[in-house]
Amino acid sequence: MNVVAKSTNLSPFLKTTATVVTNGPLRVSSGIGASFLAVQRRLAHTDVKWPDFSAYRQESVLDPKSKSRESAPARKTFSYLLTASVGICGAYTAKAIVHDLVSTLSASADVLALAKIEVKLDSIPEGKSAVFKWRGKPVFIRHRSAREIAKEAEVDVASLRDPQSDVDRVRNPQWLVVLGVCTHLGCVPIANAGDYGGYYCPCHGSHYDASGRIRKGPAPLNLEVPFYQFLDENTLIIG
Repeated sequence: MNVVAKSTNLSPFLKTTATVVTNGPLRVSSGIGASFLAVQRRLAHTDVKWPDFSAYRQESVLDPKSKSRESAPARKTFSYLLTASVGICGAYTAKAIVHDLVSTLSASADVLALAKIEVKLDSIPEGKSAVFKWRGKPVFIRHRSAREIAKEAEVDVASLRDPQSDVDRVRNPQWLVVLGVCTHLGCVPIANAGDYGGYYCPCHGSHYDASGRIRKGPAPLNLEVPFYQFLDENTLIIG
């Protein structure tokens, strides 16, 4: 009896073996062949070398037999120290950046020098108005007479466009301190002029009285009163 064996690979995992008997019936047997074992060994990647990260690991975890709980305090201490160091460095860096930014955006030295000005009042005669520069704006300081004080006190506040009594605009009735900027379009009015004897803006015809209140013209508001205080009877501080 002659026997012929033939092998056929139907897939990488299945190998079919056919045995032909010339003098008998044909019999076919199938099973897992040697090719599956070869593929299985390749899929396991046993021939690939894994990288060694021992240089990046802490000494307390290099020993594979040591327990994690035994090395936990040392690892936590290192992590806390590293986090604290990074946080402190970040805080100081942020502080320096913010400080430089604020210093860049702050006013220049010449502007800060004019933040406050001191005015000697004894140099301004009664009935006259003097002009001073404060923060780049003109400031009118008027030495009012008793007649002007009485006249402005008698004005009906209800009839004003921007109602404000005279006593609310001055700290000392003898002295009126206002910004010399017209509230219409920012022009500089003329002192001791206009229909009410106060200030007059020739650009668009706004008339202010001796209390700096708008009485006629397009200006919507009274002249602004800056912050000021009296250092003594003859000295005034603006700002």
